[in-house]
Amino acid sequence: MIEGVTTAPPGYALITGASSGLGAEFAQQLAATGRNLILVARREDRLLTLGNTLRTQYQITAEIIVADLSAPDAGRHIADTCDAAGWQVDWLINNAGVAGPDILLDRDWSAQQRFFQLMMLSVADLCHRLIPSMVERGHGRVINVASVAARVPRSGGCNYGPSKAYLVALSEELNLTVAARGVHVSALCPGFTHTDFHETAGLMEMKKNMAKWLWYGADTVVKDAIRGVERGKPVVISGRLYRWLDPLFQSVWIRRFLRVKARPE
Repeated sequence: MIEGVTTAPPGYALITGASSGLGAEFAQQLAATGRNLILVARREDRLLTLGNTLRTQYQITAEIIVADLSAPDAGRHIADTCDAAGWQVDWLINNAGVAGPDILLDRDWSAQQRFFQLMMLSVADLCHRLIPSMVERGHGRVINVASVAARVPRSGGCNYGPSKAYLVALSEELNLTVAARGVHVSALCPGFTHTDFHETAGLMEMKKNMAKWLWYGADTVVKDAIRGVERGKPVVISGRLYRWLDPLFQSVWIRRFLRVKARPE
């Protein structure tokens, strides 16, 4: 059981991107508190495997919703499914995400739109649909998985960091709006984390060349997130190293040195 988290009451935690990585780790740790789950992802086979494992291990209920969050109607489909089944969502973990296209180099605009839908619009959609009922009940927890990349600008693809910065801003304003009604909203900002994200994004060579001390395990990141949202923190920086670095990232003086422009070719 996670320190400071009591045994869960009846109700569900809805987790997007639950089939692997941080999503699967959220499912594992929340199930360990006795919380029932709604697992959402595109890969039904992985969801079924994870759901069966957690049901057996923790004697909880694990429901499955197959959905692609890059589709505009995914949020409505998820919320309607929960309403029709009578599943009360007390925890919302917006975790689904990808590395994404380069906004300048990748010329397929439809790919850019799918990225925006997945990374930002789907999160806002589910918050829009699910948080009001949490407010009515006087209790809820929402974790929007952002990134340390949201905390400092850098040259590059110009999509991933800005999309995560939106989640930080959204979470901070939502938390200010609903915290007094018993609903806590946090943006989780992990640094480099051991999941299959980098393999899926084709970034394994980069990972191999980086110092090992920059990396944290998914279990640490999720524990930090759950503790942080329970304590009402609007922004949760995961990992001791990144908690130490974040104030430097936010300093107007240090940020001048971090804004490294791309070199002309």
